[in-house]
Amino acid sequence: MTGTGVIPEHTRAAVVRAFGEPITIEEVPVPPSVEAGGLLVEVVACSLCGTDVHCWEGSLALDIRLPLILGHEMVGRIVAIGEGADHDSVGQRLRIGDRVIWTHAFCGRCRMCTAKRPAMCLNRKAYGHVSLQDWPYLMGGFAQHAYVLPGAGRVRVPDTVPDALASMASCALRSVVNAVEQAGRVGPEHTVVVQGAGPLGILATGLFAQAGAGRVVTVGAPAARLELAAAFGADEVISLEDTPDPAERLARVHEATDGRGADLVAEFSGHPAAFAEGVDLAAPGGRYVVVGQLGAGTTTIAPGTITKKNLTVIGSFSGDVSHYHKALTVLDRYARRLPFDRLISGRYPLEDVNAVITRMQAFQEIKPVLLP
Repeated sequence: MTGTGVIPEHTRAAVVRAFGEPITIEEVPVPPSVEAGGLLVEVVACSLCGTDVHCWEGSLALDIRLPLILGHEMVGRIVAIGEGADHDSVGQRLRIGDRVIWTHAFCGRCRMCTAKRPAMCLNRKAYGHVSLQDWPYLMGGFAQHAYVLPGAGRVRVPDTVPDALASMASCALRSVVNAVEQAGRVGPEHTVVVQGAGPLGILATGLFAQAGAGRVVTVGAPAARLELAAAFGADEVISLEDTPDPAERLARVHEATDGRGADLVAEFSGHPAAFAEGVDLAAPGGRYVVVGQLGAGTTTIAPGTITKKNLTVIGSFSGDVSHYHKALTVLDRYARRLPFDRLISGRYPLEDVNAVITRMQAFQEIKPVLLP
C-alpha cells in the first residue's frame, strides 16, 4: 500500500440475513490490507434509495445472496490507499482523509466495458448486492467502513459539497445527470413532462429547468413532494391524487401545450403503467426517456402509437464515472439555485436502519441518510 491510516480488525455494519426480517447490527471483518488499485474508506454518510428497500424486501428481479450489507449511495473518507490508487478517475490527487464517492466495480474486459458502457458490465459487482461472505466483505454503505475495489471508478468530493448531498450524488443524482444527458437538448421551445415526484423526479425537474426548458410539468404525489418539485423549477404540477384518471392528466398536458403534448417525457416513477401513459403524453416527433422501470412489472401499450407519433424512446440506466463527477459539479455550482438540502428528509444513526426503512415504505421519507 502507498498510504495507510489505522485499519481496524472489525467494523460495525447493518446486515440483512433474511428478506423482510429485521436488520441486525453486527461486527464484521475488515481486510487487513488493501490491494493495488483499491481503497479502504470510513463511511461518513449513506443515503437510502428505493432500491435498498426493494432489495431488503427480496422483490428485486436479481439473484441476491444473503447475508449482505445494504447501501450503494454513500460517501467515504479514505483510510488506506492501495498501490497505484493515489489519483481518482478524473486525475485528482487522493490523500488519506479525502472524501470520495465511487462506482460499482466493472471488469474492464467484457463487451460492454470495451464499448464504453461500463454501467452495463457483464461482470459488474454492485455495491449493496454482494454477499457479506465474499471477500472483501465490506460491499455496502450501511457500515462504518467500505472497500473500494480496483475496478470501481472514484471521484474526490469537493470541500464545498456536504456529506449527505455527496452520498446522493453517487446514485440518485448521477442517474438523473445521465438521463438528462441522454435525453438531448432542451430549450425554450420545449415542454418537458417529468413522471414521478420522488428524489429522481424532483432532481430531474431541477436539471431540466436549469437546462433551459420552456416549461416543465411534474406529475406525481403526494402534495409535499409536488411542492418541492415546484421549488426545483416545475412550472406546473399534476397530482395523481387529485387527478387519478390518466385521460384527465393527458388533457392537462394538452392544455399546457396547445394540444400537441410534451416534446420530452422523462419517466422516473417506477410504475409500469406510467410507460403507456408517457407514450400518450408525448407529442408527435417527441422523445421519451425511461429511467424508473427497473422492476419485473409489465403493462399493456399500443405499440402503433410509438410508430405513428414517430417517437424516440430512450432507456437510461445508472451512469458511468463521468456522471458521478458531473453530479458533484452540479451540487457545487447549482447550490444557490436549487434547494438540494430540502431533499434530505432526515439524518439517522446506523442503529435506526429498520425504522428508516419502515418510514420509506410508508413514503414518510424522501431521502433519509444514515450516519454510520
